[in-house]
Amino acid sequence: MNKRKKVLIVGNSAKEYALIKKFKNYDCEIFAAPGNSSIAEIAQCVDIREENVQELLEFVLENGIDLTVASSEIAVKNDIAGLFQANEQLIFAPSQAASVFAVSRSAGKKFLYKLRIPTPRFAIFDKLPLALDYLKNAVMPQVIRTDENSNSADRLVCTTFISSKTFVEDLFCKNENKVVLEDYVFGHEFTFYVVTDGYSALPIASVANYKFMENGDGGVLTAGVGAFTPDYKISAETENALMNNVVARVLDALQKKETPYLGILGVDCVFTDDGKLVTLDFKPFLSDHDAEAVLNLVDENLLTLFEACAIGSFADDYDKIEVSENASVSCVISSRLEGRVIKGLEFVEADISHFGIRKNEYLEYETIKGKNFVLTKTAKTLAAARKHLYEDIEAVDFEGKKYRTDICRQVENF
Repeated sequence: MNKRKKVLIVGNSAKEYALIKKFKNYDCEIFAAPGNSSIAEIAQCVDIREENVQELLEFVLENGIDLTVASSEIAVKNDIAGLFQANEQLIFAPSQAASVFAVSRSAGKKFLYKLRIPTPRFAIFDKLPLALDYLKNAVMPQVIRTDENSNSADRLVCTTFISSKTFVEDLFCKNENKVVLEDYVFGHEFTFYVVTDGYSALPIASVANYKFMENGDGGVLTAGVGAFTPDYKISAETENALMNNVVARVLDALQKKETPYLGILGVDCVFTDDGKLVTLDFKPFLSDHDAEAVLNLVDENLLTLFEACAIGSFADDYDKIEVSENASVSCVISSRLEGRVIKGLEFVEADISHFGIRKNEYLEYETIKGKNFVLTKTAKTLAAARKHLYEDIEAVDFEGKKYRTDICRQVENF
């Protein structure tokens, strides 16, 4: 009789929560490090921080873990993959050297430029005066971002020199050592996701993104507040073009550097208003706001799929990744206030992925300030998924609730 396999998921956000729920469909024992109070309800949490990769390796060796999935950028940047591979432990994650272009915006922009992949005009600065001189003559709007993701406000679309000057000054005052400035591109924004072992790659989803906090793409630019998949605006021809002109060229360049990329790779793109396809940057895994939407549609056993990538049999075992014909719509629910009781979650039929909301002494969920959870509804059509999603959102009630009401609105009569 085969023993149950043991899987370790490294991370503590909504994407890890969604990933663990997917793995619960398989006959395996799931551990999460460090996890959070919500993840602790569905997996065994291990009190080891994401950056402590040596301690994570020791835990894996001591507990006979069969596969580690590191979706945490912190763990990836601390080269958990390199350490595990050097110790012959199966891990589904890119090495630090292979992932630099996906976790560093400046490295990603330089990589795109070097490979001659169309991307908006950009500039990278590590000194404030030089950045301000550039902004004086820059085309507005400008997208201003820190070099790496952070939990604070790390990006902004500025329409005037004054607003851009203020934001850049604030970033340097917060000891950011590098900022990336980029011409804002108007159009339809989406992410194209692939699974790869570093040598071959297969697509899993095209996801339409909503990154601005307010309806109609207004307000603050975020990492993502909503999504839907499949993105009906992205044709098979467009996906083939991305596979051949972006993904294949990226993987080939990394192979030549002897740093093959193993894991899920996201390519952030824009279909411009004049019909051009532009690549913005890369993601080293699924994003928090779209992870459950994508995973709900994947019909493959992820444990088997990720193991195949880790052991090197991916190209032999898979010629496509099976995806259902359903559709998913996701919406991030945020709170302006902390410590408010969340009511109505028991009436929600949509999938819930937690960012870190916690239970009080009465076992009631309470809000954290900022992003609280992602609601995802999957149905036969986008229109049905959207309708039922917003019915569930209305059922949830707490003081300070914030969300976009226009996600996937264009398909109401689709």
